[in-house]
Amino acid sequence: MRVLVIDNGGQWTHREYRVLKYLGVDTAIVPNTTPLADLGAIDGLVLSGGAPRVGIDATAMGRNGDYLDSAGVPILGICAGHQFMALHLGGEAKPAKFPEFGRAQIVITDKDVLFDGLPETFEVWESHNDEVSVVPPGFANMARSDNCGCQAMRAKDRPLFGVQFHPEVEDTQHGPEIFKNFLKVCEEWR
Repeated sequence: MRVLVIDNGGQWTHREYRVLKYLGVDTAIVPNTTPLADLGAIDGLVLSGGAPRVGIDATAMGRNGDYLDSAGVPILGICAGHQFMALHLGGEAKPAKFPEFGRAQIVITDKDVLFDGLPETFEVWESHNDEVSVVPPGFANMARSDNCGCQAMRAKDRPLFGVQFHPEVEDTQHGPEIFKNFLKVCEEWR
């Protein structure tokens, strides 16, 4: 299985790569300016977190819109990738009223496949100034925290997922399981 990590300038992009490698996936980190045709045969994409403030200037997210529109594979957006997914597909991402940094507890409100086998509440690691304020049409909001109304979302008709928190960081409980659940979707989609 080949799942690429799209580099949006995030401080933990290499950790997303390492988790996928640890799980036995053929993976690489590629710049977000890479044309879709140059990605080759892929089974999934991870849109990394990033330095761009999606709620202020989404243009720094490179070709993420092309990947969402035309890749035809499961996609997991993390932090800025999650925010861009929402904005690009008709939702809203704005500066957060209460930016989150460090530990937070999320509540899963819609289990779905991404959180299969996980508890209803667990601790995650946050690092964001912006957040999804309105999920796109055709998406379900799957999780929340005290300060963020959309900690995770999923498209109802396509294998598109977004999480505000960082499952690649050791401080997030059940992070590897979230990646494993995403990889199951990639496997079934092939």
